[in-house]
Amino acid sequence: MTPSSAPCYKLINKNQGSHAMNPPSDEPAPRRSGVDPKLLEILVCPASHGPLEYDAAAGELISRKAGLAYPIRDGIPIMLVSEARQIRDVP
Repeated sequence: MTPSSAPCYKLINKNQGSHAMNPPSDEPAPRRSGVDPKLLEILVCPASHGPLEYDAAAGELISRKAGLAYPIRDGIPIMLVSEARQIRDVP
């Protein structure tokens, strides 16, 4: 392999210098479930600008004010009204 075609496994951060990175493996990365609590503190419903509640069983963020449920895919909330599911009679 020539130096230009060799895979690069080093990540350079201008503020902290170089850090070695592990080469990729065939094992899938562990899947995160849930949403970071700090992220939940700052997210609001894009339709109503109201608070959101995390429904772990459904994997959604619920906006009671707007009656919408936003999906969470691979640990990332999809905060698009067009992707939200309309909900009724939220307890």
